[in-house]
Parts: sequence; structure tokens; C-alpha cells
Amino acid sequence: MNRILKNMRKILSILTLTILITSCNQKQTNQAAYALADVEEEMIPITRQSEVAPAAPIDYIDKQEVIKKKIIKDGRIGLRVSELENTKLRIETLINIHGGYYANESFNKTDWESSFNLIIRVPSVNFEKFISGIEKGDGEILYKDIQARDVTDQFIDLETRLENKRNYLSRYKDLLKRANSVKEILEIEEKIRGLEEEIESTTGRLKYFSDLVEYSTLDLSISKQNDFEYNPAKRDRFSERFKQSLSKGWFGFVDFSLFLIKIWPFWLIASLIFYIWRKHKRRNNK
Repeated sequence: MNRILKNMRKILSILTLTILITSCNQKQTNQAAYALADVEEEMIPITRQSEVAPAAPIDYIDKQEVIKKKIIKDGRIGLRVSELENTKLRIETLINIHGGYYANESFNKTDWESSFNLIIRVPSVNFEKFISGIEKGDGEILYKDIQARDVTDQFIDLETRLENKRNYLSRYKDLLKRANSVKEILEIEEKIRGLEEEIESTTGRLKYFSDLVEYSTLDLSISKQNDFEYNPAKRDRFSERFKQSLSKGWFGFVDFSLFLIKIWPFWLIASLIFYIWRKHKRRNNK
């Protein structure tokens, strides 16, 4: 009897231990799933968050108050000058003084006009000084168009999105360490891959905006009217033209002869028709 009781106690102990282990594993799995669901619920795009809760987050408001204005400045100017090369050298001196550079340079010349088309990048802090230096020089301003665009809101929005995505990425990486099944690992890795691509794209846009803000772009056209000169087309000597005429005449004759040979079926049909017509005419005369 005592032996039976001992066996029953052992069986009960084993069953109790098995239940405890199973419940612990299930609890850990549920915790990982709940954590993944929590992160996914937080991964709401900013546009949807604004629809649900119109009030801006506190950190977004703080950044908007502290961050400096982000202004993109660009423009286009056309100049007509009397000394094209001297004006070009003066523009290059202004570019060096204000820390700019040529993004593109092209030259065009016709019978009536010679011109330089220049795409110039200048630090934004020196943009107004650079334009003022151009206007103080010799030459007539044909057109001038300067624009300034405020992209502060877009800049803040991109920075906020980037920070949120990095936070989500960090949380997903923590979840990946605690994942217990292959399915969870694959799902989390897919989320991580998507977030990394979005972070890279947002970072690229921020760099692009930063470059436009730091360096302004000016499309400068410098032109000069040329004195019209009549330049008759050059012609070859008589002997050369005579040789060319003989050569072209011979080749023309050869081409015509080959064409007549090429249409031999039409000659055959025409001869047959002429023979029938002539025979029919003789019969009528008789």
C-alpha cells in the first residue's frame, strides 16, 4: 500500500512540473506576441495619427519652436555685356570670394550673339552679397527672378518621422532577441527590413533638403551681341568640281543602265504587246 502511495505521489509531481513548464513557455510566447502587437499599433503613420489626434505631440512642438528656419533660395539672372570674357572673369572672382562653385558651365556662339550659361552654387549666407556683386558690375540686366521657399515644416516632419522609425527599429531588434518561434523571427525580421529601407529613404531626403538649404542656386546667363559678318560658303576649285562632275555623271549613267536592266520583265511585256498590236493592224489593212 505504501509503495502504491509513493508511486502516485511521483506521478502527481511529474504532472505538476510538466504543467508549470508548459504554462511558462506559453506565457513567454504570449508576451512576445503582445509586445509585437503593441509595436505594430504604435507604427501608425504620422498622417493617420493627425487624423485620430489633431493635437501635435509635445516633442514636435518643442522642435518647431527651437529649430532654425530652413529657407531654400534660388534664382535666375540674365546679363547683356560689352566685354564677355572680362565679365566672366569677374564672376569667377565673386564665386571664389563667396565660397561658391560652378555646377554647370556652357558656351554658345552664333553670328549674332555669344553667351555663357552658368549654374552657380553659393552658400546661402552669401547669396544676397553675391547677387549684389553681380548687379554692381557693367552690363544690362535683361531679367531677374529670385525666390525663397520656407521648408521648415517639411524638415521638422522628416526629422520626426526618422526619429520615430529609429525608435521602432530598436524595439523590434529587442523583440527579435526574445522571439521563441521561427514564425515570430521571420515576421520581426521582415518588419526590421522595411523600417531600415524607410530610414534610408528619409535620411536621403533630409540630406537633399539640407544641401538645398545650405547652398543656393543661381542660373546666370551672360550674353554679348556680335557684329554681323558675312561668311560665304567655301567652294572647291574648278578642277576639283570638274572631276566630281565627271565622276557623278559616270555613276549616274551606270545607275540608269542598271535600272533599265532591272525592269527587263516590263520590256518583255511591252514587246509582246507591240507585236500583237502590229499584227492586228496588218490584218485590218489587208
